[in-house]
Amino acid sequence: MIAHLRGLLLSKSPNQIVVECAGVGYEVAISVATFSVLPGEGVQVALHVYTNVREDQIALFGFAEMAEKRLFEKLLTISGIGPKLAITVLSGISAERLVAAIRGGDHATLTRIPGIGKKTAERVVLELKDKLEDMALPAAAGTVAHPSAQYGPAGDDAISALVNLGYQRPVAQKAVEAALARDAGLSGDFEGLFRAAMSAIR
Repeated sequence: MIAHLRGLLLSKSPNQIVVECAGVGYEVAISVATFSVLPGEGVQVALHVYTNVREDQIALFGFAEMAEKRLFEKLLTISGIGPKLAITVLSGISAERLVAAIRGGDHATLTRIPGIGKKTAERVVLELKDKLEDMALPAAAGTVAHPSAQYGPAGDDAISALVNLGYQRPVAQKAVEAALARDAGLSGDFEGLFRAAMSAIR
């Protein structure tokens, strides 16, 4: 099982990177939080890795911080949450806010995360509320949630993801507004809306 990778960052996108180690390129799924702290392409990187083995494939999930990997692994213990959904969850909300929402039984915040419905949110709180004592994550300075019905759940999550990447909130909001103006159907699709907003910024 691969637990750690250190090598050359060949390519990166908000949800996936390729790392070359000893001449082999490893495709690794990542969260927006990990993407936001990665260096540019062509630079050495080190990642904590979770290896998911299935009959038809082996998938790698990478994390810049061990705390994020541990939270990912805790999410996998919940019925209905697999690796792909867990990484999507960590892209839609910061680890600090996620831990706070679970500890506080904040179902409303949890159901705003792409892919998390009411029943799953209830299971997450019930099963993890008392298992996060070792997940004392410091809140990021200046990180304030600004939920708004104007953008919808996917829009708010896309804005948060862009802010996590380092964009100013007004820039992120304008990008999301532009993406929704072009395709209102993206209002319920976090990944599609996020990609469209990134294109709008560029």
